[in-house]
Amino acid sequence: MTTPLFLLRCIQLGLSISDLELLSIGLINDMYAESNNDEHKYATLATQEDMDKF
Repeated sequence: MTTPLFLLRCIQLGLSISDLELLSIGLINDMYAESNNDEHKYATLATQEDMDKF
């Protein structure tokens, strides 16, 4: 990953420069990946009953 791409991801996540002092590169990459999952529409969501069966 290049520095400009990393900084672009930080901007897309709404992170400030001071936030970068508290977060690792890996954590920011994970946050970016999870932010894409937030917009995904799942066919079914697990209920508590499903989790109990698991």
